[in-house]
Amino acid sequence: MGHVCPEPVLTNDDISKLVDTNDEWIRDRTGIRERRIARENEFPSTMGVEAAIRALQVANLAPTELDLIICTSSSPEYIFPATACIIQDQIGATKAGAFDIQAACTGFIFATNMGAQAIRSGSIKNALVVGTEVLSRFVNWKDRNTCILFGDGAGAFVLQASDVPGGVMSAVMHSDGSGADSLTLLGGGSRHPATEATIHEGKHFVQMDGKEVFRFATRVMGRAVLEALEQVKLTTNDVQWIVPHQATTASLKLPQNI
Repeated sequence: MGHVCPEPVLTNDDISKLVDTNDEWIRDRTGIRERRIARENEFPSTMGVEAAIRALQVANLAPTELDLIICTSSSPEYIFPATACIIQDQIGATKAGAFDIQAACTGFIFATNMGAQAIRSGSIKNALVVGTEVLSRFVNWKDRNTCILFGDGAGAFVLQASDVPGGVMSAVMHSDGSGADSLTLLGGGSRHPATEATIHEGKHFVQMDGKEVFRFATRVMGRAVLEALEQVKLTTNDVQWIVPHQATTASLKLPQNI
């Protein structure tokens, strides 16, 4: 695996100069102390390329050996072409198919599972999964409910076929579209194409019902962990680490301590 974090840091104290909040309030509710912000010349593809190259180096795999690239992002470079295709070209993965998926915060898990399933099916041998975000460009820095949460960065996994036990042992994918209004970015799509009105109405900023998103997370996060463990006949006693989505950390509740 490989990852990239932009160098510029935005601390909670920095945000307190923009909106009515403070470091203690943010840390108590989210666990976040700081976030990284992409420079003007950094984009989902450029960070994705760097993370991909680092992951390939760790795997000792040439880009030309990749069969598939899946990129997941809620802040893609363009509606099309796919950010995955830009990454595919820039790293020289000439034999790989490439496509994007958009599954918001769960995107990297969805993409990793899809790559693993393609390998298990026997149709491919090597897959690259890239998660890359520049969400800072979609944040309303006057909205304290959202601007405290989002930052920028990229991560990549190389997945390879192997007879050695381990790897991606199980995955759980669920969705609940009834909560679509709870976390949205309305502008720029075919329903609300960019106009002067959509800009003035703030439709190109992330909008979130934080309380509802948190309630949803507390209902499903722990349950999904247990379901994934059950698929491979493990329990929480067999697990040494759980690495949850940052904003869900405080809501992760399991019946046993780990």
